[in-house]
Amino acid sequence: MKIRYLMLHAYGMGGTIRTVVNQANAMAAAGHQVELVSVVRRREDPQFRLDPRITLSALVDQRGGRRPDSVPRRAWRRLRGKMVPRGEFAADYFTEAVERAVMDYCAGLRDGVLVTTRPALNLISARRTPRSVVRVAQEHMNLSAYPEPILREIARHYGRLDAVTVLTRTNRLEYQRLLPRTPIVQIPNAVHKVDQEPSQQVNPVVVAAGRLVPQKGFDLLIEAFAQVVPEHPEWRLRIFGDGPRRGELTGLVEQHGLGGHVSLPGRTDRLERELSDASVYALSSRFEGLPMVMIEAMTHALPVVAFDCPTGPGDVLRDGVDGVLVPPRDVDALAAALDRVIGDRRLRVRMGREAAKTARAYAPELVMPLWEDLFAQLLHGERVQDDFWGGR
Repeated sequence: MKIRYLMLHAYGMGGTIRTVVNQANAMAAAGHQVELVSVVRRREDPQFRLDPRITLSALVDQRGGRRPDSVPRRAWRRLRGKMVPRGEFAADYFTEAVERAVMDYCAGLRDGVLVTTRPALNLISARRTPRSVVRVAQEHMNLSAYPEPILREIARHYGRLDAVTVLTRTNRLEYQRLLPRTPIVQIPNAVHKVDQEPSQQVNPVVVAAGRLVPQKGFDLLIEAFAQVVPEHPEWRLRIFGDGPRRGELTGLVEQHGLGGHVSLPGRTDRLERELSDASVYALSSRFEGLPMVMIEAMTHALPVVAFDCPTGPGDVLRDGVDGVLVPPRDVDALAAALDRVIGDRRLRVRMGREAAKTARAYAPELVMPLWEDLFAQLLHGERVQDDFWGGR
């Protein structure tokens, strides 16, 4: 099969980039002809390993800090593209020239499978990619997280696509209600591997990871941990990741006098080691798609304490079995759950053991063949089933 993946920034970092690259690598390893196309390029080299059989290209080169078209920032709003609606989280990337480059690329295809990986690209593909191409839209975020302009465009245009893939059962049901005539297929992202070094539950460390942005709710986690420290002063919270809210989060740590208890070490290349050295994983997101770092933590036999936010945590975790779910944004409940799990090593060991079992459903050898089956069915014009995945 000829499979093309169209991404916003294949040279960047992030959970979506990593999972799409992993999928492309798996398809190349299975013998398919794979192309990875980046809308923009802002770095010299990809941050994740690419199979050498994959062809990598970019539509718009923005290395060196150049704005596309040499457009000054003050003129950007007048020259922003027309097809990507406001409210798309990456709308700032889509000037007229960037949007035109994507439209021309999609319109120039004639065969194979085109996989687009975010609403902006899904919408352009739905309206510009010829019907001779199998058009698969990946959704990595839950539907309810999108503002009204995006929802209107999804409802208006996604019906032209051959399939929309989502990460969780909750998402599948949401999209089916909005798009009753469109094949909505649930295929979760796969973890890197499931046979990881397990936590020995000896280090008094809670770990969290992700972009330092409001979505991830690390401000709420710091507030909750401030309640935990008086009862468990030997415990530490380590939040890995970079982003625009670092200064604000650092200020919050100082405000609560947590300098000796909470650290923000930045991005790390050794997250697997950090997970195996920890004893609890905390997920404090305001919303999610499918929280892959959480599932990766579970492969290390870490129990999870999480907000039951839309969507993801509740589609993976079994409350009281492999983790603890608390109401979204309820800081006191998050603090109480952390206090309970931190204070009971036997509970952590039991939940961690179950967490590792749960994570096995996301093994690459189980998930990647589902993509091959989906692409093959669509190429042969077969009716697509929406219950590809046998997990939750």
